Amino acid sequence: MINLSAMLAENCTKSAVLFNSKKRILEYIAELAHQRLPEMSEYSILEALMTREKLGSTGIGGGIAIPHGKLDCVKSPLLIFVVSKDPIPFDAIDNQAVDIFCAILIPKEQCQTHLATLSGIAKLLSQKELTKKLRHASSDEQLYALLMDYSKLAGEQ
Repeated sequence: MINLSAMLAENCTKSAVLFNSKKRILEYIAELAHQRLPEMSEYSILEALMTREKLGSTGIGGGIAIPHGKLDCVKSPLLIFVVSKDPIPFDAIDNQAVDIFCAILIPKEQCQTHLATLSGIAKLLSQKELTKKLRHASSDEQLYALLMDYSKLAGEQ
């Protein structure tokens, strides 16, 4: 089970953002990550995310994308959770536009952690009831609270 509260900070959880391209949403994610990791440039964070996207879209279907990258300076996994007001074309596997983005930055040497985190996030976001609530969150705080509540419930099962 993933420990969402250890990886996600309230200031890295944003609802109803307005962007219209894959590049812009990834730039915004890099900006948010830079606030948490000031020792890393926004550019190096964006570059890690874009490098991964070039291998194939991280859009997993159902309007969800899990962009991710491995970085030397990251000490423990960091999540950036963004919900877009309008879905963005993202080359997802089902060709649907994406409005839920859960970006993961992982320490370069933690491959197993990386896979477990990706799997845990995908499992969490496969819950239709949760994704519906995430899309309708009216504030950053509400979005963060929803994620914390669901991760606690998932941990108790």
